[in-house]
Amino acid sequence: MNHFYKVGVILASIIISLFQGKPASAQTPGPTGHAQQVLLPNGWKLSPAGTALTLGDLPLNLQVSPSGKYAAVTNNGESTQTVQLIDLKHEKLLDTKVVGKSWYGLAFSHNEKHLYASGGYDNIILDFHIDNNQLSVPDTIRLAKPWPKGRVCPTGIAVSKNDLVLYSVTKEDNRIYTIDLKSKKVIDSVPLPGIAYSCVLSPNQKKLYVSLWGKNHVVVYNTAKKKITGEIKTGSHPNELVLNKKGTILFVANANDNTVSVINTGKNKVIETLSAALYPTRLTGSTTDGLALSKDEKTLYIANADNNCLAVFDVSEPGDSKSKGFIPVGWYPTNVKTLGNKILVTNGKGFSSMANPDGPQPVSKKDDSGYQQGISVKKHVQYIAGLFKGALSFIDNPDEALLKKYTRQVYANTPFNEKKVKDAPGEKGNPIPRKKGDASPIKYVFYIIKENRTYDQVMGDVKKGNGVDSLCIFGKKVTPNHHAIANDFVLLDNFYTDAEVSADGHNWSTAAYATDVVEKTWPTYYGSRGGTYGYEGQMKASYPRDGYIWNYCQRAGVSYRSYGEFCNMGKTSLKALKGHICPKSPGFDLSIKDQVRVDAWMHDFDSLVTRHAVPHFNTIRLSNDHTSGQHLGSIAPRAAVADNDLALGRFLEHLSLSPIWKESVVFVLEDDAQNGPDHVDAHRSPVFVAGPYVKRNAVIHDMYSTSGVLRTIELILGLPPMSQYDAAATPLYKCFTNHPDFTPYEHKPANIDLNKRNVAVNASSRLSATFDFSHEDAAPDIALNEVIWKAIKGENAVMPAPRHSAFVVPVKDDDDD
Repeated sequence: MNHFYKVGVILASIIISLFQGKPASAQTPGPTGHAQQVLLPNGWKLSPAGTALTLGDLPLNLQVSPSGKYAAVTNNGESTQTVQLIDLKHEKLLDTKVVGKSWYGLAFSHNEKHLYASGGYDNIILDFHIDNNQLSVPDTIRLAKPWPKGRVCPTGIAVSKNDLVLYSVTKEDNRIYTIDLKSKKVIDSVPLPGIAYSCVLSPNQKKLYVSLWGKNHVVVYNTAKKKITGEIKTGSHPNELVLNKKGTILFVANANDNTVSVINTGKNKVIETLSAALYPTRLTGSTTDGLALSKDEKTLYIANADNNCLAVFDVSEPGDSKSKGFIPVGWYPTNVKTLGNKILVTNGKGFSSMANPDGPQPVSKKDDSGYQQGISVKKHVQYIAGLFKGALSFIDNPDEALLKKYTRQVYANTPFNEKKVKDAPGEKGNPIPRKKGDASPIKYVFYIIKENRTYDQVMGDVKKGNGVDSLCIFGKKVTPNHHAIANDFVLLDNFYTDAEVSADGHNWSTAAYATDVVEKTWPTYYGSRGGTYGYEGQMKASYPRDGYIWNYCQRAGVSYRSYGEFCNMGKTSLKALKGHICPKSPGFDLSIKDQVRVDAWMHDFDSLVTRHAVPHFNTIRLSNDHTSGQHLGSIAPRAAVADNDLALGRFLEHLSLSPIWKESVVFVLEDDAQNGPDHVDAHRSPVFVAGPYVKRNAVIHDMYSTSGVLRTIELILGLPPMSQYDAAATPLYKCFTNHPDFTPYEHKPANIDLNKRNVAVNASSRLSATFDFSHEDAAPDIALNEVIWKAIKGENAVMPAPRHSAFVVPVKDDDDD
């Protein structure tokens, strides 16, 4: 049996004509043809060990029943949420129950007759009876009224050995709830000093350990005294907890530190810290979020969500643990358990990215997650947030020789290394330095962040690029400046956002990282299942450990200013931005044209030029390409995108006529690519680079990412990388030349009436009237993109048939049963 994963390739309706014009040398996401690797759009690779069982959307928790007969998984993604029961002996799915709302919490009763699961923002515990290998319709244990009246959301769950008491910790009201399982009533509730994630009971049932997510502590709750009796400092963002059988050693995964805290529970003291990262780096980006001990408790398996691997440690002597190596797994592992000689891993995003030529603009009236609102839905929905299904890996415990092979494979999958931190890829004499502190002729960086478009939607009509014209609805007539910038400077047709949606998109765009808090909570919000939008600096628990790019500028003494990004009309939640924002720049507000945003920037910029005080790093928000769909009376979709285009053209012209143009560069990207279809990958998006040191009339097919843009900016400004992702990313040095062309840019006038409003009264306008456009992605994306498509193509427009890229899934051999 081959110990590396065995692949079955499912090729679904690949249309050869889609790939005409695609350069043979261009590297794109998908199978690499080497060592059974799959290339992800962020530049990292997968080659998962073992075999796998397909799960649902974003499996977060995996629990094994006391006897090892069952496993249970809770799928907590943006589309359909489910609880699944699995036969571990035969490695097959027994039952799936669709639930309206759920989250991470999951626990078996000790007699294996019940499975308890979090009911998410319904603020309940779901009690499934297990009978004949099936899950019953669940009973409910209510903690509070459903969201928004009640703000609880149970997370971690622990059940007493006698099956009489259930403990649940929560992430909204931050409490420990004690529940009598006979009466199914809450009998006690104690406040916690932070957002909870997981909890585990000591073997003697006297202590409940609770991880405080978004902070750096584990608390000790005395179950008899019904009060918190201890607080143990850990690393940043403690999440998963594992106790040894004696209850003497507690292991705590720290997502933001890439570490595991090893705690002596007798002394409530950390006796050692294990670094789970692939290199001795302090950079965030491993995202340690899962733990499991081997049967003999001598080996600890640690899931690294953003390194797509397990770290393996010999913990037979607590306080003197030793690294043994790594095991390659799937995309964003969220949990790990062991059973006998097997290692079980839930892979949150499965095994590959994929194209979405049939979405997200189907005939659908779902909200942005696919969460049903009682309206019929077209079968083929390809909205990015629900596109990638999780998987459960079954891996045989490797011997020493195989673990060495696995370790080599993990390093082969990983573009990050310590050398890249000190010396980035590049070329001698290029305006983009390779090392921090090296000189660049570019002194001023203008970084424009827009909203949610794919490459094919905007640039699919450009013949010299890898686009599909039939998917292009905002082509040259609507976006003459975008097309002119791509033609005059560089056309980049192989750029991918690191994010799926705006919630993580603005974090990836400003920190080259989205924390576990962001990645695990936005799907619930986007699925209209409760919670609030606090991802752009409004929720401290979502902050990266070392802050955003403005924090890095502040520490390095680089001047900076923001125009609408993470701020609004002079107000911001970020301490680092206070005093560094334009007071007249709007944040996200679709009732305000982008002409107003560029006017505010021009006025502010001119005053700074006069004072010789233009900051070296500037972030500018131009967000109206988001559009308001066919909302009656709002700016029509093509007018909104044309407004965005004209604002970009005017911005570039104004800058190019200024005295600092000779030392400037402009980067323009979408925070994510969620709002449209793309025939290559659902993450592919347009990106633009302009400035005197940018090449002219060039076409570049090299693969780049959001983090690569940030790495380029950092090298220009002399900033260190912020995460393993920007450290690993290739800078866009091929876009630059050491022979500058100082010719100013002349903006192209709009071909579309920018004042055109939605006046048609039809199904799309009525649906748009129900949308919330108060901030990014409050409007349901699937439905929004449907009405945008119809606004361009006609109310009765028929979408093209679904077409998928190659999708690689590990499968079991028939003789493995």
